[in-house]
Amino acid sequence: MRNPAALAPLRHPAFRLLWTANLASNTGLFIQNTAAGWMMTGLDPSPMMVSTVQASSMLPVFLLALPAGALADIMDRRVFLIGAQLWMALVAALLCVLTWTGALGPWGLVALTFGLGAGLAMTFPAWAATTPELVPREDLISAIALNGIGFNLTRAVGPAIGGLVIAWFGIEAAFALNAACVMVMVVALFLWKRPVVSSRMPPEHFLSAVRAGARFVAATPAMHAAILRAVVFFLFGSAVWGLLPLLVRTTLQLGPQAFGLLLGCMGAGAVAAGFLLPAVRGRLDRSGMVFWSSLLSALALVILATLHHWSAAAVGMMLYGVSWISAASTLQASAQMAAPSWVRARAMGIYQMCFFGAMAAGAAFSGWMASVAGVEMALGLFAFGGATGAVAVRGWRLEGDAAAPSAIVEIVRPEPAAAELRALLNESVNRVLEVVRYEIAPADRAGFLACMTECRRVRLRGGAATWRLYEDVAHPQRWVELWAIESWAEHLREDARLTEEDRVILARAAAFHQDTGGPEATRYVNVRV
Repeated sequence: MRNPAALAPLRHPAFRLLWTANLASNTGLFIQNTAAGWMMTGLDPSPMMVSTVQASSMLPVFLLALPAGALADIMDRRVFLIGAQLWMALVAALLCVLTWTGALGPWGLVALTFGLGAGLAMTFPAWAATTPELVPREDLISAIALNGIGFNLTRAVGPAIGGLVIAWFGIEAAFALNAACVMVMVVALFLWKRPVVSSRMPPEHFLSAVRAGARFVAATPAMHAAILRAVVFFLFGSAVWGLLPLLVRTTLQLGPQAFGLLLGCMGAGAVAAGFLLPAVRGRLDRSGMVFWSSLLSALALVILATLHHWSAAAVGMMLYGVSWISAASTLQASAQMAAPSWVRARAMGIYQMCFFGAMAAGAAFSGWMASVAGVEMALGLFAFGGATGAVAVRGWRLEGDAAAPSAIVEIVRPEPAAAELRALLNESVNRVLEVVRYEIAPADRAGFLACMTECRRVRLRGGAATWRLYEDVAHPQRWVELWAIESWAEHLREDARLTEEDRVILARAAAFHQDTGGPEATRYVNVRV
């Protein structure tokens, strides 16, 4: 019998190894989340404190995702992931010991949950950037979707296991099980034989890597759309994470088993949707997928807010799971496809920083609103906000506009650097100014300016700190494009960072030049006096 298309990436051994280990690690994550949320309802059942537990697990991603992405891009990604997983195992073990001895209070739980969140913050961008290394390009989209299916499969299993473990053995056992699950991933990472990628370029420095990642995202409209749509969806959808423990305990008046099983219903809905997504994507583009998922999420919140029976809550959570994986996998795929390999971990770090920040803010704000107006009213207001927000940002398209093919394939190249300046160029403190001079016919002025708008984004994505375009006031046909790069090493990385679409845009700009010899390109190095 032929396997479903969604499972195709599993034929690659490295992906299969890490994907299976990730199932175990994520199962532990949801066991941990279930245990922490339920424990806080016993330590301090106020809505603000219960939602703070969820916010504390998400806030570190907002704070650390960008530096984590930079480290994952400039370090050996395998070693980096091992370190992050060992940190999480250590914090989980500490949670177990302190709970078992009765020494863990509400703020201690928040602090250690924050510590686990810090480990997740270091893991997420590195893991997202690792996926393209494990499968060929033709299987990349399926691999991203399969990661989402696996994540939501553990979302279905983990909370249910967590609820049963808490009921049978206590909360400390749930924390211990999380530590064991994390160690499965550590073992798999040690077994993974990651190919060594050699490069003649010197390694990037941490701060310059962070700045380059930020500039890339700032100059990429496709990343803007993915981030904005993600912020709107996760800001309002996060009310479920902040308020579900209280809804189960106070409104439905059920125990930890029901809490875990309701979270399992969400995971089950997400897994089922994951297998159906390839067929749905044939009818909806990525923008439409996120829009309708947002409306479905709002409907799920309305059901949770108005129908106070466990069966209705189960239906609401299943619909929420469907909306969650549909939007989350689509948005993540859009962000990954917008980022080339050299900056992928940093770009994904910024993307995750924004949507986890939105989730943390939404979870905390929903807790405050529930303390003022009640759990049901808070869920209803978040449902209205999610639907309204989806309509407001619908115009931000996730598909982007691909550059049209061009017959010109050569881009402007400057003369080689003089040998006597080699020592000066190797000093990292000296900025490099790059200049391209154009001769443009007056009739082509409007088209040239439109093309230079795209060129500006290309230069900034490649690492430019500043970019300017000047027109000669005495000779309007003469133009000068100039941009500054932090160092000679950063300048040398520019060419490797250009995508095929970037090269098409630069070639199109050069085609406006009237002289058949092409525009003149020069480089200058900053000399301190």
